[in-house]
Amino acid sequence: MNRSLSLNDYGLVLVALTGAVLSFALESYTLLVFNLYCLSVIVASGLNILIGLSGQISFGHVAFYAIGAYCSALMTLAGIPFALALPSAGLVAGVAGALLAIPALRVKGPYLAMITIAFAFVVHHGLMEWRSLTGGANGLMGIPMPEFEGLEAEAGLALVSVGVMLLSLWLFQRLSLGPWGKAMRAVKSSEVAAQSIGINPVVPKTCAFALSAGLAGLSGALLAPLMMFISPSTFPFTQSILFVLAVIVGGAGYLFGPLVGAVMIVLLPEWLSGVAEYRLLLFSGLLLAVLWIAPSGVMGMILARFHQSPHRFGPETPDLGQLRKYFNRAKGSGRGLGVEDLSISFGGVKAAQQVTLDAPYGEVTSIIGPNGAGKTTVLNMISGFYRPDSGAILLDQDLAGRNAWQIARAGIARTYQTTMLFDELSVLDNILIAQRNGELTYLLARESRQGVTLAQQLLSFVGYRGPIDALASDLPHVDRRLVEIARGLATCPRVLLLDEPAAGLSRTETDQLAGLLRAIAGFGIAVVIVEHDMPLIMSISDSILVLDSGKPIAAGTPSSVQQDPAVIAAYLGGTDYQGRGREVAWDGSREATLFVKDLVIDYGAAPVVDKVSLVINPGECVAILGANGAGKSSIMRALAGLHRPTAGSVVLNNQSIEGMDASLIASRGLALVPEGRQMFPELSVRDNLKLGAYLREGADLDADIEKVLQRFPRLQDRQHSPAGLLSGGEQQMVAIGRALMAEPSILLLDEPSLGLAPAMIRELFEVLASLRDEGTTILIVDQMANLAMALADRAYVLETGQIVKQGPCAELRGDSALEAAYLGVSEKNVA
Repeated sequence: MNRSLSLNDYGLVLVALTGAVLSFALESYTLLVFNLYCLSVIVASGLNILIGLSGQISFGHVAFYAIGAYCSALMTLAGIPFALALPSAGLVAGVAGALLAIPALRVKGPYLAMITIAFAFVVHHGLMEWRSLTGGANGLMGIPMPEFEGLEAEAGLALVSVGVMLLSLWLFQRLSLGPWGKAMRAVKSSEVAAQSIGINPVVPKTCAFALSAGLAGLSGALLAPLMMFISPSTFPFTQSILFVLAVIVGGAGYLFGPLVGAVMIVLLPEWLSGVAEYRLLLFSGLLLAVLWIAPSGVMGMILARFHQSPHRFGPETPDLGQLRKYFNRAKGSGRGLGVEDLSISFGGVKAAQQVTLDAPYGEVTSIIGPNGAGKTTVLNMISGFYRPDSGAILLDQDLAGRNAWQIARAGIARTYQTTMLFDELSVLDNILIAQRNGELTYLLARESRQGVTLAQQLLSFVGYRGPIDALASDLPHVDRRLVEIARGLATCPRVLLLDEPAAGLSRTETDQLAGLLRAIAGFGIAVVIVEHDMPLIMSISDSILVLDSGKPIAAGTPSSVQQDPAVIAAYLGGTDYQGRGREVAWDGSREATLFVKDLVIDYGAAPVVDKVSLVINPGECVAILGANGAGKSSIMRALAGLHRPTAGSVVLNNQSIEGMDASLIASRGLALVPEGRQMFPELSVRDNLKLGAYLREGADLDADIEKVLQRFPRLQDRQHSPAGLLSGGEQQMVAIGRALMAEPSILLLDEPSLGLAPAMIRELFEVLASLRDEGTTILIVDQMANLAMALADRAYVLETGQIVKQGPCAELRGDSALEAAYLGVSEKNVA
């Protein structure tokens, strides 16, 4: 038992003793106030499960409070003993909460809050109108006080209130430490990631709602005999707001938060009763002060300052025998994962067409292709996040069309491009909840010692050496990658899908990842990887599938794929249109418009761009080439001020801009056409174009828009249509036109051909060639390397964030360094 758990236990004992003493020591009105305090703690503890653990919000819990009170009152008035009425009231309220959760959980955030508010009003009006049962507005009178042998009724009821309060606190503690609490927090952090470890999000959410409603019902059941009279006015909607405030002020997700929060909503108003005319003002001011000083709640602030648990670490060396025994449980019949003719369309876009893939157990199968090829789409179909239009996903059975959590339970685990850990859970708890693969057992289950040991072995195996009790949100990028892989392995998968696991890793870390992936395959797991790091892919893959525009274009060994003309064309630009170069070579001023020196960019991990230097002269067109993930778009974002570089200098028109924000950089004459176009979809084409000239004072917008429309004639008839309804190519034209409206000194183009049809690419690049010939300074990044080189005068070749080649485009065409930057070198084959 760890120190934190012991402190919580001692705290509960102290609460029990204090409550028992006060039950006998207080009299009349003060005892009534104490009872109301205990009842508020009970409701707040239930809401703490709902808000603190599952991340849902309810402003309608006064309805369950009322349901419990009326059930208890009606039963005791009918002569049923209070000992039976109390649990019955809680059960009825819990069932009502579960039934409400089924439709309510289809929505989130403010929409869920609105549904709970509506439910509260329905219950309130139901109590008003059902006069034959509830007494209508007059309510129920003469509710009997329960009798306690040897005790006064008031003291006995206070003891019962203290007991139920302790039960609610203990339930929260036990729940939060067990698998159900971890599942609730997991769904709260990321429903997508929770499904990928086999959790059906509806189950823990509904459980949280039912438990929360049940505790509110128990509290209401105690209120009825305490007041001896209840009516609809006893349960105003404002009481729901106060219950939520108690959780937030005390600290959502903390065991003793409701105790502190109930002080604020019950005892504080009583203490301020002496200044009645200023009572509400002082109460509101104190609440605002507490929320401002302690946004995570009073308990959150106290624990952050004064409570630090000693860190625990896992074993340095994993027990491979224990891990092999664990993974052997998952072995099934057949050769591995089989994907047959998988297809999916989004609207009119065919994102994947007739994709077939075999991923045998014990082998590494890679899926590669340029941007927009459909690689992640295929992983999303295999893992159940997209439902394929046709085709089969075979793993002992056809899994196509199943839910993601069902596919995870069938033996397919995955990681994500951007890590999706459960940030509110510790590293160890991320692994423990994944081990259950969605099977949460009984409500108050504890974690087994064997499970904890296995989780530590998995963390050691993947190379994680940090504290196992650290919050996942505090981990650096590399450790987040490792823990996410360990979490996938914890489900005991037969197939592990990895989506760009090397993104953001250094070369050394990537080499270590290569060894880890081969070791995972050594356990008989089929490893399927999507990755842009070609040296990694070529060194670890047993087979490779290449996609382009959603269609398979090649499959085979790394060496055969590297030499395939279709693959080379896909990466370097496979289109009949070869671009239009300059008729006369550029020979302009060498007074640089844009000068970049030793640029370093990272995202909290290893640098994705490392000491890159660029020079772009006025009137020149320069291309940055390289494989996906080489750092090209990161450079464009940094130059435009959308991501601040870690080091280096950027000079635009003799002004340093590396520390400026994006709006100031735009005002200095740099215009970015971002990857993905980034339209304002609800605005018309014309209004999108006008926004491009936002910083220009006194501009003749109509004349400038007319110039843009002359460059892009197909926009003429669409200028009043919403930009979001245009095709991808038309949106790209609007994006370029919007940038030109700023009359920039340099135009940055980030993947302008991405996702466009060949005819649209031809039309677009003809316009870009005209802009170049007219003297527009251009810096372009594009996956179609051959087209970019036809357009550009010079090019820089990037590989893993560093420039490996530069020079005139005429010299770079056919250069082996360019192909190597895109397709890597197969270390397997060299060996």
